[in-house]
Amino acid sequence: MFQFGLIGYPIKNGFSKDFFTKKFNELGLIGYSYRNFPIPDIKLVKDMLVFHPTIEGFNVTIPYKQSIIPYLNEIDKSAKDVEAVNCVKVIRNSKTPDEYKLIGYNTDVYGFELSLLSFVKDIITIKKAIVLGNGGASKAVQYVLKKLGVKIIIVARQSNNDCIVYDELSKEIIESSQLIVNCTPVGMYPNMDDLLPFPFEFLNNTHYCYDLIYIPEESSFLRESKSYGAASKNGLEMLHLQAEKSWEIWEK
Repeated sequence: MFQFGLIGYPIKNGFSKDFFTKKFNELGLIGYSYRNFPIPDIKLVKDMLVFHPTIEGFNVTIPYKQSIIPYLNEIDKSAKDVEAVNCVKVIRNSKTPDEYKLIGYNTDVYGFELSLLSFVKDIITIKKAIVLGNGGASKAVQYVLKKLGVKIIIVARQSNNDCIVYDELSKEIIESSQLIVNCTPVGMYPNMDDLLPFPFEFLNNTHYCYDLIYIPEESSFLRESKSYGAASKNGLEMLHLQAEKSWEIWEK
């Protein structure tokens, strides 16, 4: 028996479970399963690994992409740089399954970079980007944009040394930022009518708007962006890419 899963709280959708269940069936892998573990406290990850001694790896979603780090024995370089983990490989002692080592990775970095490059074919033309949100997923987006040489402006509900607030988004800032990436859950199912306090009226057909949300297919952020002529893309392709990367890590 080989078990994999997803930890988070709450877990609002079944993409990962459906994706990996289908993948195991397509590969003819008997005895492989994937399930959701909606744990209300990150401390319970230890109990999960004890009660389910066949877990070989698990994905991490909101709100544990950063709080999982103290529980890891090792962390991949990109995950360390991003300070967020969304994929964990479990290496167990074959004689004593309760003894294990946890290695953390960030496959969001891989997924977002490939998905972005398929959306913005000539990425070298993007000089500046606005990143909405500063959580775990945002860290991966920031990492990729910096790697690609794109200057970033981070926008959050509260300002600090790294962020500005939405009220500070001027026409000048938006017109000089060709890419806007939404890393917040605003507009995600079931609260699909929620809308970020973003000044969409300053967008035009020179902008690329990317939303990590994929349910609904067209979020309120993308719908508003398109109404002002911006190109748009949701996070479904990124999700598929990061899931495939997770499987590549687990099966090594």
